[in-house]
Amino acid sequence: MTAGEFVRRLDEDAASLLARLAPDDTLKPEVEGELTVVNLLKVALRNEVEATEIAARWLVTTDDLEVKLALARQVGDEARHYRLIADRLRALGFAAATFDPLAKGPGPLFGYLDTLTSTVERVAAGQFTREAIAVVKNRQFIAFCEAAGDHETAALYRDVIEPDERHHHELGRRLLLRLATTPAAQEAAGRAARRTLELAEELQRAALATAGIHHAPGC
Repeated sequence: MTAGEFVRRLDEDAASLLARLAPDDTLKPEVEGELTVVNLLKVALRNEVEATEIAARWLVTTDDLEVKLALARQVGDEARHYRLIADRLRALGFAAATFDPLAKGPGPLFGYLDTLTSTVERVAAGQFTREAIAVVKNRQFIAFCEAAGDHETAALYRDVIEPDERHHHELGRRLLLRLATTPAAQEAAGRAARRTLELAEELQRAALATAGIHHAPGC
């Protein structure tokens, strides 16, 4: 199939699973957790620093200039998101400077992404798929913040963070249209995208079952 047909198929495959990431009657937590904007922003800090680091690792190991520049843009954006979220946490009364979001080590999704070696796999899993997941989860978080009366945090995500994540996803789309042009490249990219989606769903279910966490922003 053409690269355009392949990317459209990836979109279709992702759509049904992304819809399941929204909490509903089939994803009720077994143990109720304390769902607050502060606690969810602490989850977001880990997601942002992991997104920064994986993009930085890939940046220095690719020879593709267009991919290198796309990753450089993403590194800067994710690091800026981290600082903005930390600032917002301080405004909400949480001492973000004393919090280590990586204290428990890297998460399973980061661990998987770090195993990918080819550029087409990295683009498919990271920029195209992971950022699509982030857009969905950020929109859920915005709604959560609005319902909680925290309009400032909602505005931060709606006006700054989510547009950046959409841009990263679209960068991934454009890169895949150039890179996923052979059956071998499409097979590798499809496998990486599917595993990223599977991990996102597994992590969502685990968070719900063990801590009652849902609506957490990012991925």
